[in-house]
Amino acid sequence: MELIKSISGIRGIVGKTLNKTEVNSYSNIFSSIQPIGDILLARDTRPHGKKLYESILKTLTRTGRNVVDCGIIPTPTAQFIIKEKKLSGGIVVTASHNPVEWNGLKFLDNDGCFLNANKMEKLLSEDPKTINHDKLGYIIESKSAYQNHIQNILRLNCIDINKIKNKKFKVVVDTVNGAAYKALPEILEKLNCNIIKIHCSNDGTFPRGTEPIPSNLNDLSNAVIKNNADIGFATDPDADRLAIVDNHGNAIGEESTLVLALESYLKYYKDSQKIVTNLSSTMAVDVIAHRYNSTVERSSVGEINVVEKMKELSSSIGGEGNGGVILEESHLGRDSLVASILILNHLAQSNLSIDKIVGNIPVYKMIKDKIALKDDIDFEYVKRIFKNEKVTFIEFDGLKIIWESKWIHIRKSNTEPIIRIISEAKDYDEAKALINLLKDNIS
Repeated sequence: MELIKSISGIRGIVGKTLNKTEVNSYSNIFSSIQPIGDILLARDTRPHGKKLYESILKTLTRTGRNVVDCGIIPTPTAQFIIKEKKLSGGIVVTASHNPVEWNGLKFLDNDGCFLNANKMEKLLSEDPKTINHDKLGYIIESKSAYQNHIQNILRLNCIDINKIKNKKFKVVVDTVNGAAYKALPEILEKLNCNIIKIHCSNDGTFPRGTEPIPSNLNDLSNAVIKNNADIGFATDPDADRLAIVDNHGNAIGEESTLVLALESYLKYYKDSQKIVTNLSSTMAVDVIAHRYNSTVERSSVGEINVVEKMKELSSSIGGEGNGGVILEESHLGRDSLVASILILNHLAQSNLSIDKIVGNIPVYKMIKDKIALKDDIDFEYVKRIFKNEKVTFIEFDGLKIIWESKWIHIRKSNTEPIIRIISEAKDYDEAKALINLLKDNIS
């Protein structure tokens, strides 16, 4: 297995495909291509991340860069701080949702967004090298980054803070012992929520699995039921994704996070928006958009692809169906803290329980599968499988095949050495049949 290099940064297994030499080399290159200014450095809670972090800190100062040392903070906090403080860019040491033995680097531009495709290609194509500067940079400790991020969210125009506070919601929080272990409970406490914390330390053990998918949320579900809570929130290790458990302990799936956040924004703040999401996000986004006189544009999978399309269209809200909500008013990046507040705003404004709100949004069955990456997929061959059916082919970012009320999307992963196959239909059996048909023909 090789180091994975993509628009999402670099990721590898520590001690095998990722080591100090690799991270230092790419940190050097990053320093050389960014404009003049201070660079932010942050990480998630992975135990091996500390040594990589310290090595990058030394590397960046040797290039003459001053480094804003943020330590453990959510990736969206890093993005917000870069934008707010007008920094040159940033590096976050994280492998996001990948398992604990993985780590990586996310590279952020001077607007707080991920590097675009052109800049990322430049970073990844240049020969790793050591750049020494006549004068060492210095370290600027930042101990209030996530508090600044919280204060920004509490001032958002699209939420009614007082209505949320008056409800005094009981919320169970599961941060998987990741980067949001302080930030998510703290922002909820400032909203007068009664917080029950599980997996909210900084030891980076990821006890329930890294992805906030239903199969990993049993502890959260049980805690919601035991405490008679109004809602449960779960994040991934670097806290750009949010998943929800309803008041009965049912995990409602990451796809619903974006749908609920969109409805909160469109219904209670501003409709008639241009919404941006990726090709693999649920059809429910289109239904909600239509409900509130809005339109949907789709991009390739990957946060920066969604963000670039949002910039192009002057879109105020978008995201990805993996629990990633992007609100331009805060910053252009997936943000679990923003997502949680938008959903609490929906609860407070509607006077309904979360299960009732979920019952009012369209429900489709989505199946996410994968196969090992061996060779490139022959998409022309795949198209021939469906040549006699009334379908639409979308041929960027892999291949998406769309029927009237179902679809399947096959593409190479940006973050793992796999081919992702995602289908969605009105019922599970129909979605599963699409997956099986495709796998039978390409295996």
